[in-house]
Amino acid sequence: MNFVFISPNYPDNYWMFCRGLKKYGAKVLAIVDTPYNSLQPELKEYCDECYVVQSFSNYDDMVRALGYYTFKYGKIDWIESNNEAWLTLDARLRDDFNVKSGFSFAQIDEFQSKAAMKKYYESVNIPTARYTLVDSLDTALDFAHKVGYPLVLKPDHGVGASFTYKLYNDEDLKHYYEKTLQYHMILEEFVDGTVFTLDGICDANSNIRFLSSMDYIGSCMESVNNQLSMASYTTLEISDEYWQLAKKTIKAFQLKNRFFHCEFFRLNQDVEGLGKKGFVLGLEVNFRPPGGICPDLMNYSCDIDVYDLWAKVILTQQSPEFKEKPYSAGFAGRRNSLNYKYSVEDLKKEFGKEIIYVKHLPKAFAAAMGDVLVVARWKTKERREEFYQKALMTI
Repeated sequence: MNFVFISPNYPDNYWMFCRGLKKYGAKVLAIVDTPYNSLQPELKEYCDECYVVQSFSNYDDMVRALGYYTFKYGKIDWIESNNEAWLTLDARLRDDFNVKSGFSFAQIDEFQSKAAMKKYYESVNIPTARYTLVDSLDTALDFAHKVGYPLVLKPDHGVGASFTYKLYNDEDLKHYYEKTLQYHMILEEFVDGTVFTLDGICDANSNIRFLSSMDYIGSCMESVNNQLSMASYTTLEISDEYWQLAKKTIKAFQLKNRFFHCEFFRLNQDVEGLGKKGFVLGLEVNFRPPGGICPDLMNYSCDIDVYDLWAKVILTQQSPEFKEKPYSAGFAGRRNSLNYKYSVEDLKKEFGKEIIYVKHLPKAFAAAMGDVLVVARWKTKERREEFYQKALMTI
C-alpha cells in the first residue's frame, strides 16, 4: 500500500504516525517543506522516501510530488496529513489522483464550515446554537436584536480562537465587523456552557475503536483574547451519554478511517430557546487529531500509543479495547504576565512524579496555551483538583 503522508515534519511529533504506518505494512511516502538534512532522524527512518517542496501552499509543487511518487511506486492508495491546515489540500489531491480513502474536496470544504456543520448535527437530533452568516452589517444587527447579546463572532472556516470575539452591544458588533471584513464570518448566540471534547479513532465501518474526552478550565477564546491561564485534562471515565453522542456524531458526518475531534457545550444554566441546565449542544467537529499535546495526553491517560493505534485501525481494522483509563492527564498553561502564588519548583515538590514534564512554549503556541506548560497525570479527581488549584492560583 502506497501511503502519502503530508507534513510529518510539523508538528514535530507527527513522525510517529509514519512509524505506525511502516509497522503495519504501508510504503510511507512523505512530503515535507523543510530541507531533508534538517529532518528528525526518526522521520527519515520510518519513511521510504521524502519529497521536499518549497511550500505546501504551492499546488503545482504538490502535484509534481504526487506525480513523482505515482511514476515511481504506482497508484497512490492514501493521502493524509492529520493536520487542520492541510485537510483541504489532502482532499484536492485525492480528487486529482483518484484516491478514494478519504474526503473529497467538496466534502471537506462543506464540513469545515461551522454553519454547514449544523445541519449534520440536526440530522441526528443534536441541537446547536442559533447563528447567521455575516453577509452585511444589517444582517448581523438584525440577528443581534432578535437573539440578544452577548454574541460570538468568528470565522466560518477556521480553527482555534483566532479572530474570535465576544460581543456585548451594537458598538462591539460594528467595530469587529469592520475589523473582519476580509473574512467570511459567522455570528452565533453566546452559549453559557462548559466545553468538553470527544476525541478518538473510527474504522472503515464508522465503529469507534478508541474514545477519549477532555474538559477545560477556562476557555480558549478568553485565554487568547485576555491572555489568561489555560488548562485541559482527559477524563477518567467515558459515560454512556458520551459514547452515544460520539456515535451519533460519527454517523452524522459519515466518518470512516479517521481521527476525530468533536467539541460540545453543556449548558451551565437554563437558556430560553436552547434548553435546560446540563443540556448538550454540538459546537464543531474537526476531522483530525486534537491539537497541540492532546494526543500525548491521550497516551499518558492509558499508557498507549495513539499514533500507532491510528495506523493499526486504518490499515488492519483491528485494535485492542480500552474500557478503563487509569489516569487523567492534563496540562496547566501559565502566563509570564501573571503572578502565580506557587512556582513551578513548588509544583514539582508537591506533585513529584505526577508531573510528566515542564516546557516553555514558542510564541506561536504560547498565544493559545500559555508561556509555560506543566503536564501531569493523576489517578484521582481529588488529586487533579489539588494540582489545578495550586498551578493556576494567582496573587
